[in-house]
Amino acid sequence: MLAACQPVPTPPLKVGMNPWVGYDPLVLARDKGLLDTTLVKVVELSSSSESLRHFRNGLLDGAALTLDEALRLADEGMDVRIVGVLSASAGADVVVARSDIRSPAQLRGRRLAVEKTTVGALMLQRLLKAGGLQPQEVVVQNMEASQHLAALRTERVDAAVTFEPLAGAMRAAGFSAIFDSRQMPGDIVDVLVVQARVLDRHPEQVEALALGWQRGLEAMQREPQLAAQVLAVGADLTPADYLATLQGLRFYSAEERQALLSGRPRVLGQQSEGLALTLQLMGLIKETPDWGRLLDEDWAQRLRGLQERQP
Repeated sequence: MLAACQPVPTPPLKVGMNPWVGYDPLVLARDKGLLDTTLVKVVELSSSSESLRHFRNGLLDGAALTLDEALRLADEGMDVRIVGVLSASAGADVVVARSDIRSPAQLRGRRLAVEKTTVGALMLQRLLKAGGLQPQEVVVQNMEASQHLAALRTERVDAAVTFEPLAGAMRAAGFSAIFDSRQMPGDIVDVLVVQARVLDRHPEQVEALALGWQRGLEAMQREPQLAAQVLAVGADLTPADYLATLQGLRFYSAEERQALLSGRPRVLGQQSEGLALTLQLMGLIKETPDWGRLLDEDWAQRLRGLQERQP
């Protein structure tokens, strides 16, 4: 009878993520015991598309996504909050192609594998612009990123819009990079997103998520060689290749993350006006993002307090 009267424990926050080196500090935090797994459970999924499906279907409480994906969820009517700004892609998102294709302009009439995500669409748009091409001048084949290498090897496609660590495997197989995110600065930013109800009801779990990320990032930056040995296997890379891949990312410090979520108007919103406008012009979102709602001011203050309490 006494056991029946005990409160039901709150299940851990389920946070989804696809294979992407920009999310790996959270994996490192979990694997090194730096994340409170009674409060947060990291769910590794095969693709960004799968993460979004699980999030939309209520199977996840949170997810590591790109900012454009988060804006698209909000535009669909989902009540979400951005609780962390993690990293920016600076070369880690890549278009690879057969060896006879050396520039975006040479993709005219060719077949491109593109994952049906906002990032895939954004990369494709920037790629075509760089090559002076119109959408109708290429043949787009939608497929999940995990299928791209097989499609290239069997010559079903001539090029693929991909990302690390998958791009590294494609280069090792003899395919070459012809375009990457260094040519579209500020467009691909990684964020942590949670359902608004979770932040309202269980802020301590979201704190544990933010703290786990910070500890994982600090461990990666303090001992990069050791981190690479732990994480390279899951990325199907050698430790040396993993470290090289990290050069294509810029991770935000705790102070930068807190600043980006703050301000009136919100700093992240100001910096992302160009991205939001591009998404609208592409028809990927209908409305201008409500940054005041997406970036909760109370959470930004709580995040500052969390930083101040850390040794």
